[in-house]
Amino acid sequence: MRTLGVYAFALQVQGAAAADPAANHDILTLVARSSLFSKLVLLILILFSVVSWGIILYKLWSLGKAERQSAAFLDVFRKSSKFSEVQAVCKNLSDSPLVGIFQAGYTELNTQLRQSAPAGAAPAAPARSTLKSVTALDRALLRAATVEVNRLEEKVSFLATTASITPYIGLFGTVWGIMTAFQGIGATGSTNLAVVAPGIADALIATAAGLFAAIPAVYFYNHLSSRVKLLSAEMDDFSLEFLNISERNFT
Repeated sequence: MRTLGVYAFALQVQGAAAADPAANHDILTLVARSSLFSKLVLLILILFSVVSWGIILYKLWSLGKAERQSAAFLDVFRKSSKFSEVQAVCKNLSDSPLVGIFQAGYTELNTQLRQSAPAGAAPAAPARSTLKSVTALDRALLRAATVEVNRLEEKVSFLATTASITPYIGLFGTVWGIMTAFQGIGATGSTNLAVVAPGIADALIATAAGLFAAIPAVYFYNHLSSRVKLLSAEMDDFSLEFLNISERNFT
């Protein structure tokens, strides 16, 4: 008897759904029938999501290129016996942040060596030129490293903004949609599920869209930030290595 009762109830629900075509709503239909305010909220969330994915794809490509070129630059740097040899390959590896640091240090080093060269000495007498200030060279490397880190972090902060703000935008759209749905219930005086459900479902789409925009942004913000930190640590190590070589050979 219990089985027959459940079967009969299922037939009643199926018959009610068939009799009421409006009870079957897909997401696109709900969006199309939503209010202008709900569509505006969804549009804002879609724009956040599209921009975020554009930044994600661009930063993945640019950071991957920077990492590959940094590895190639370090290989050239450690195999070369002169800084001038390294300077010759910098144009081909310009996307590496290490290139910017090297060029800043190389420029500062050459400036100090020219200033320390005795008057009347031949230009090809580097043995008599000395580094005047290791601290100044260190500052030049530090300043260049800061510039390169800022370049690597460019646009990544938008992902953090997206991750923080889009769930609240979606929640605001949901609250507004539920308020509208309850106003409709009050106007019709009916609490039938067929009347209530579409409005609630329409309201919840905003929350789903907010999470859809926020979740990838959170993941890739952390992923990209960790890769930038690794590159930043690599830049610090390179700066110390450059400083040690300069101090060892020119003081």
